[in-house]
Amino acid sequence: MTVTLTRIGGRRVRSAPPPWWRGRNALGWLYAAPTALIVGVLFVAPLVLVGWMSLNRWPLLGQARFNAPANYAKIADNTLFVDSVLFTLKYTVIITVLLSVFALGLALLVQERRPGVGFFRTAFFLPGSVGLATAALLFYGMLNNDFGPIDPILRALGITDEPVKWIGTPDMALFSTIALVLWRFAGFNMLILLTGLQAIPVEVYEAARSDGANRWQIFTRITMPLLRPTIALMLILSITGSLLAFDQFFIFTNGGPDNSTVSMVMVIYRDAFFRFDLGGAAAGSVVLLAGLVALNVVQMRVLRKRER
Repeated sequence: MTVTLTRIGGRRVRSAPPPWWRGRNALGWLYAAPTALIVGVLFVAPLVLVGWMSLNRWPLLGQARFNAPANYAKIADNTLFVDSVLFTLKYTVIITVLLSVFALGLALLVQERRPGVGFFRTAFFLPGSVGLATAALLFYGMLNNDFGPIDPILRALGITDEPVKWIGTPDMALFSTIALVLWRFAGFNMLILLTGLQAIPVEVYEAARSDGANRWQIFTRITMPLLRPTIALMLILSITGSLLAFDQFFIFTNGGPDNSTVSMVMVIYRDAFFRFDLGGAAAGSVVLLAGLVALNVVQMRVLRKRER
């Protein structure tokens, strides 16, 4: 125990420090304890359990048996999982590029304050308030060839002569799913980019215009460089969400046709709840988590180097 000296009336008086439960460090730990408990119970403990499950043959009923690294070794032999990795990466690249372009276009469209801009901001963001599962069911009903309204409208306008197989072929199923995701998330990403755009000082734009810069020069040399941290956040959310895609494929296409739209999370779900191979599903989850962490680390390092 340390003793501090204080001056009272010109004399030095020894005073003991407050008890440990009254110190600032203890008070900080006390404030952080509820959040730490929630994170530990809902994140750390399940993560440790999944890692341990991936090292065991873990039946739905019965005793677990240690079999490392068999669960990881058989991932390469699972052709459906390998195909799902390739499909998920393809989907991630396409949706990230299109979503970024659409969201940036919408954000630039409603950036400046003008009459009616509030209405368009709300209209663009409104699909983001719809749950992804609900949006998938909505698109399934609209594009259904038996009772959906889209095919009759297209035939009435003379655009098509026969029903379009929106989810009947691999390419159309992917196209329809991309349209669903763009409709659902473009407004949300627009809001993220709009926040970054409004954080750019107006004086910077005014100085550029006074120097004779045109709109393209302002966009490429001012807007995009200053918007880079916000774009980085949007890319991380978009890439992570795309790699973890499940609802849009499970509900909208059910992985079809012929397993052409099966994502990595769908394979993990099937292994766990249809084949009851919990150890194999846990191993796939660990591989997916490792890939996500590595990708996000690389992305952050690249963005930081560009900022420097």
